[in-house]
Amino acid sequence: MKAVEASVSVRYAETDQMGVVYHANYYVWFEVGRSEFFDAIGLPYADMEKDGIFLPVIECFCRYKRSARYGDRIKVKTRVVEIKPTRVKLAYEIFREGDGVLLAEGYTEHAFTGKDGRPVNLKKSHPEVWNTLVKGIGQLGLNESV
Repeated sequence: MKAVEASVSVRYAETDQMGVVYHANYYVWFEVGRSEFFDAIGLPYADMEKDGIFLPVIECFCRYKRSARYGDRIKVKTRVVEIKPTRVKLAYEIFREGDGVLLAEGYTEHAFTGKDGRPVNLKKSHPEVWNTLVKGIGQLGLNESV
């Protein structure tokens, strides 16, 4: 299964005094991957929010394998592992670009909500967005079950 890829340089501000990346920054990189994913399928976050569609995180997980360090260049690979009209779950893998070592893996699950924070059935409330999402996932070969 393919994944959308994003590259990030580890900044000094993301590390501790030993030059090791602080654990919460991996979730920031998941967000970078997620934004790249939605851009790649033609649904930028900003456009969805203008249409009144929001994607709050309802669950997240990260398994740390190796440390990223200041100066590393990393690659975030993002793919859809589950999609329903009311939610989407994305998986991430973070690799160091220099040697290809897997640094972390995890997922985030998001509800589709309106501006008021209430859950919506995207397929019913915004069928054009739902169709673009499903079509984009299928065209990129990001999820065999869609």
